[in-house]
Amino acid sequence: MSNEITLSEVQEFIAGFWYHYDQGHFDELGARIGDEMEYLSRSDSGNCAFEHLLAAELHGGAETLEWLIAHRNENPYPLRHHATNLFRTGTGTGPDGEVTTVRFYLYVNQVTNSVPFAVSSGIVDAGIRRGATGLVLTSLRVVLDAEDSIPFAEHSAKAAATAPAGS
Repeated sequence: MSNEITLSEVQEFIAGFWYHYDQGHFDELGARIGDEMEYLSRSDSGNCAFEHLLAAELHGGAETLEWLIAHRNENPYPLRHHATNLFRTGTGTGPDGEVTTVRFYLYVNQVTNSVPFAVSSGIVDAGIRRGATGLVLTSLRVVLDAEDSIPFAEHSAKAAATAPAGS
């Protein structure tokens, strides 16, 4: 018997997670975080000017929720997190059952002088499983864009030059 999580369930779950985060509904947020949660947040360079505000490597649901609450309380309202181009990357078995992994772009905006503007963007990898009362996150890896954009050919050349031999 399959316990597969459908893509529509994933999309609704991720949308609800970011909505409750943005609105400060911390009880709702906590209900969506598994006890085994692994959370990583950083910039793509690992040393952007605001790295100290976003960098975290956390283990466990309670520690992750505590950090997310503190992080949300330090940031402006309204703040909107948008998950786009969401797709499944696999399934596997975790300590508490079958885990569906997904990847998506994250776009964040806030409002200044009555005008919404982009704050950040990045790529998120997440693990999701069925819990006793609904879906829960088992992992969240948020890597925010902080490096200036360059032509893709230049990016590819740099990536090839720094790739380990044999990869």
